[in-house]
Amino acid sequence: MSTNLRPRADSDRAPDDAPPPTTNQRRARRVAEVASGGIWPLIVKIVALGILDAVSVYALFVIAMQENWVLFAVVLVGAGLINLIYFRPGMLPLKYLAPGLVFLLVFQVFVIGYTAYISVTNYGTGHNSTKEDAVTALIQSSQARVPDSPTYELTVIERAGTLGFLVTDPDGEVLVGDPETPLAPTSDAELSLGKAVAVPGATSLDFAQIVQRQGEIADLAVPVSDDPNDGTLRTPDGSSAYLYTSSLVYDASADTMTDAATGTVYSDIGTGAFAADDGTELLPGWSIVVGGENYVKAFTDPTIRGPVIGVIIWTFVFAILSVATTFALGLFLAVVFNDQRMKGRKFYRVLMILPYAFPGFLSALVWAGLLNQDFGFVNQVLFGGADIPWLTNEWLAKASVLFVNLWLGFPYMFLVCTGALQSIPEELQEAATVDGAKPFAIFRLIKFPLLLVSVAPLLIASFAFNFNNFNLIYMLTGGGPRDAAAGVNVGGTDILISMVYKVAFVGADRDYGLASAFSIIIFLLVAIISVVSFRRTKALEELS
Repeated sequence: MSTNLRPRADSDRAPDDAPPPTTNQRRARRVAEVASGGIWPLIVKIVALGILDAVSVYALFVIAMQENWVLFAVVLVGAGLINLIYFRPGMLPLKYLAPGLVFLLVFQVFVIGYTAYISVTNYGTGHNSTKEDAVTALIQSSQARVPDSPTYELTVIERAGTLGFLVTDPDGEVLVGDPETPLAPTSDAELSLGKAVAVPGATSLDFAQIVQRQGEIADLAVPVSDDPNDGTLRTPDGSSAYLYTSSLVYDASADTMTDAATGTVYSDIGTGAFAADDGTELLPGWSIVVGGENYVKAFTDPTIRGPVIGVIIWTFVFAILSVATTFALGLFLAVVFNDQRMKGRKFYRVLMILPYAFPGFLSALVWAGLLNQDFGFVNQVLFGGADIPWLTNEWLAKASVLFVNLWLGFPYMFLVCTGALQSIPEELQEAATVDGAKPFAIFRLIKFPLLLVSVAPLLIASFAFNFNNFNLIYMLTGGGPRDAAAGVNVGGTDILISMVYKVAFVGADRDYGLASAFSIIIFLLVAIISVVSFRRTKALEELS
């Protein structure tokens, strides 16, 4: 057999006494190695990192303006590390891991951390902004037109999608501003008959546009100066503006808000709102850190503790019974339709999985109509016009939720159990039959243990899913019937996740801080369940 091997010529060999490559030579070699992979991947990498760096620089400027130095440091270090990973040779594993780590930090770690932060604040209705915004909102909400206010000639303008005022005061001075920027003099406005009608960088609204956006313009309040006590300019018609001042006067040095009409003084006593001596608060307030107050409130306030404990118990009961009933029915049907003697098995199997083919939230809405107390199909047809409160009585509503979840869940268990049963060798059943075992004994002692080894991880996953089965609860019953005595928005069929949603987003009083505290509690419960589930799964794997 011939080979292409040949002795290396003297000219091919590196001299034994050749000096080691210099730093520049090593760098040139690395560049050559990168370039040998193709120029287009290198260009794509440079462009992608350029876009990332541009976004990072813009974000750093925005964050610096907000003086959030912790986030500034995180973005700066993160962008630097990404550039280091993708530009420095020898870091191939991190180049593949970095995108996943970034998404993990942004969509998991950050979300959990931010939720934990909100849970120790009073963030919610009336306390959802900064103190400066609250002072401005309080003053503007109590403003009235000054009786002898001078008339300001007005041109409504729009800059970067924001409406503002271009005004000419009685002395002829031209000022420009918007709701976020107080009026300030401008010298480059265009005048017509002594009235400012345009300014560079802004679009002046004509009469038709003013009429079209009349409501939006009437709500505009442009501060006269940085001091909110100086009032704002408002316009009733889009052509003239008038001075409005507030009956509330803010004293920054004393940190008080005084009602000029009644003389009542409201002070900042650390509750996130200005409060009078009798405890009356001015709202809106502002968001502050309250520590563990939300957690203490959840388990010490009698109007909250009882309903919350009831919701926790029902959540576990609902998840356990949902898994048990769907698994039992699915297994029963799988055993029945796995019998070779049954005719039309394929047709029946297709029929059984039909509920699984429709979206769960849509099926829940359909069942909500079918179970309607007044005109639902179940009451009107099946029960001859009976008036059964399937969804408005607490216990019937819970039974209805379990029944509908059984309807939605058994096809999945049917498919899983059918596959697991068909994977069990027939030789085991034949051997047991030869030994005289009865069919039920074969199932109980042979098939079911082998089936459980395969299906147990899916049962654990099904429990975790039903523990947070928001769609079914919210679409079928809305969590109702409502518990009127509870201190939070909660109902008889609410599980933890639906209760959190209603506390945070439903109703006039939305308490994001308390809802976040409940979310952290759910997170801890799910974490404990996951740890136990992993251990059980490992034990079953060892058993198999």
